[in-house]
Amino acid sequence: MHERLPDKWQGDTVKRLFLLVALAATFVGGLAYGNWGLASLPAGASADTVVIEKAARRLVLMRQGQVLKSYRVSLGGQPIGPKEREGDERTPEGPYVIDSRNPNSAFHLSLHISYPNAADSARAAKLGVAPGGAITIHGIRNGLGWLGRFQRLRDWTRGCVAVTNPEIEEIWRAVPDGTQVEIVP
Repeated sequence: MHERLPDKWQGDTVKRLFLLVALAATFVGGLAYGNWGLASLPAGASADTVVIEKAARRLVLMRQGQVLKSYRVSLGGQPIGPKEREGDERTPEGPYVIDSRNPNSAFHLSLHISYPNAADSARAAKLGVAPGGAITIHGIRNGLGWLGRFQRLRDWTRGCVAVTNPEIEEIWRAVPDGTQVEIVP
């Protein structure tokens, strides 16, 4: 024989079920937003310059002075001002090149920026500090790719330039080694 639940419990059960479904839908919707694809670069597109605009939190791929595509980025945890020393969590400013790539990066894929250049090294020597290094354009830490665009909610790198994993895959294909990089305030 089945006993009927008190009306109070039935109402609470329905409310809890509704709340659970609403939370699940919000979570799934958030994941979809965080990883939803935007317009892709045309197949075979190749950039000759990468411009990183720190204040705008934007990376721009260019070819012969024309914008191919731009991406929103996260920067170092202390993004204002040029990088001065190892560990300052600043993203450098100045002219660089993509000088190597790492397909086995802890951040999905990474393109190494040629920091420190001669001016950076001279400035650090004058201050009596190490300039730092290992500045890259990279994706999201391995295992956390599901964060997608949510990684942009704060500057979280140690001086690198971070994009989503699908974005670094696209940038990886479009930016050959030797590409000029200009990082501006």
